[in-house]
Formats: sequence, structure tokens, C-alpha cells
Amino acid sequence: MPTFIPPMELLAVTRLPEGSDWSYEVKLDGYRAQAIDGARFRLRSRRGNDFSAQFLETTRALASAVPAGSVIDGELVAMDAEGRPQFQLLQNSRSSGAPVVFFAFDILMLGGRDVRTLPLNQRQQLLRDSVRISDLVQLSETFQIPASRMMALVREHGLEGVVAKRLNSRYESGRRSGAWQKLCLAQAEEFVVGGFMPGANGVDALFIGFHRGRELRFCASVRAGFVSASRRELYTRLEPLISERCPFTNVPERSPGRWGQGLTADKMLSCVWVKPKLVVRCAYQEWTVGDHLRRVSYVGVCEDKDAREVVRP
Repeated sequence: MPTFIPPMELLAVTRLPEGSDWSYEVKLDGYRAQAIDGARFRLRSRRGNDFSAQFLETTRALASAVPAGSVIDGELVAMDAEGRPQFQLLQNSRSSGAPVVFFAFDILMLGGRDVRTLPLNQRQQLLRDSVRISDLVQLSETFQIPASRMMALVREHGLEGVVAKRLNSRYESGRRSGAWQKLCLAQAEEFVVGGFMPGANGVDALFIGFHRGRELRFCASVRAGFVSASRRELYTRLEPLISERCPFTNVPERSPGRWGQGLTADKMLSCVWVKPKLVVRCAYQEWTVGDHLRRVSYVGVCEDKDAREVVRP
């Protein structure tokens, strides 16, 4: 019986692989998900949690599009008026009314048969032959063009990045083997929340970091990008995680730094620490030499992301 399968992971790179044995896709800014037609149809998150009720219309569309006994890997994406993926729209899809589209990019089971050992190009053909396309169910388009041309297209349209996949690769559940690679162009990444500054509307600022080995390293105080609703929502999420212990291993810092990004002993007196479990997405201008972020702003909460997997890109 088809059930949730741990997804294959992507290896972050700074240069795309090239050659006739690689294909490219646009990196979509959304939630990784699986459409599973088992005993009951379910839409699952990257960690197996149930997305069905949260994205009910998309789940209903998938139930009519996915063959019986199948498992489809894909991404849930909300589009802006210009047809570009917008993570914030996805976060607020219930209030914004933005349609959430499932972009299918791989098939793991078909008609009760495990097809993960087939090469990617054969699985992609099975996907094209078996999934019914609709407004809310689309196929992730693949490109076999020079890497430089793919990069130019993504930059031209202001998209997040590129995913490269080896055409003869099998589906390696739960592994980051390098057969799938990602290159991000947009300066936005995932970070772990280690603390916050309380304010009148909930959260005034977030203190975020990344893992280096077993250490959680502080990298920024985030004050931009919030609205009243997100400040309250973040406080609701963080309140159960409040802890007396600071989770960052590299604070206090001696000085606030040139742009005031440092977390000094004086600043720490006003911090509320939390267990490092919540992952957020933040946009930024650049990394400094001291592993801090410049001009950073909050984008949204990364649902169902394991904080232990968040490292500096």
C-alpha cells in the first residue's frame, strides 16, 4: 500500500554541473510535499505531516489527477500576479486567497509498484504519461540546455534558482548524494530561531543562526519584514519554546559591529531565549567576514523543517 517515503534531498552547490547527462528545473520557492494515493488520499509534508486540510482545494485536485496506488513528489507553490512563486503568499494563502499549485517533479510509486530504481528520465516519462494536469496540478518543466543559458533564464525572470538532476539517477530516499543539486540565486535562506525580543504586538525582533557541526551560531537580529499578524503568530509559536538557556555558542560578542549586527552582553539582557526548533526564511543582502548577515528581513516560517539540518550555505 502506498505510503509516505522520505524525500530525496538536494545538495547545495555554487556552480551547476554540466553535460548531456544532466537536466535542469527552476527551483520553486514553496513547500516540498508528496501526493499519496493509498488507503485514503493524502498530501504529506517533507517530514510526513498531513497537509491535506491546510491545502484542501489542491488536495482535491490532486486526488483527481494522481493514478490509484501512486506516490508523487513535488512542491506546493503560490504565485503572484506576474506568475512568480511567492513564499509569503503561500504562508498566508488562506487569508490572501492565492491559489496553491502542486508542481509534480517525480513519481516514486505507480499503480502500487515501486519505481524508484528506474532512472530519472524514465520516471519523468511515467510522470508525464500518468498525471492529469489542471489549474492546481502542474508538471515541473525540465530543460536540457547549457547551464549558462538556464542561469540566464532564471535571472531574467527573477526566480530563486536552479535544480540540476542526473538523468540516469535513481530516487535515493532520505539521501543527499549529489545526484540532485541546487544553486540559489536569490539571497534568501533558512535559519534557526534561538531567541527573540518581545514587543507590544508580540515579537519585536528575532535572533537567528545556523548549525556548524553541533554548535548553533548566531548570525543576525531580524527587525524588518514583519506585520502585526506575523509578530503575533511568531510569539504564539515561540512561547511554548521559551528557555532559560541561550542556545548560541558564539555570544556574547565584544562589540555590536559596524552595522550593529553583533549580540553583545548588554543586548542579551533583553533577549528571551527559546529552544532551537523553529525555522524561518529570511532575505538578506550579504554575509560579512564574521558570519553575520547584512540588511536581513523576515520572509516567513518554514513549516515542517528540521532545525538540525540548517547549516550555512
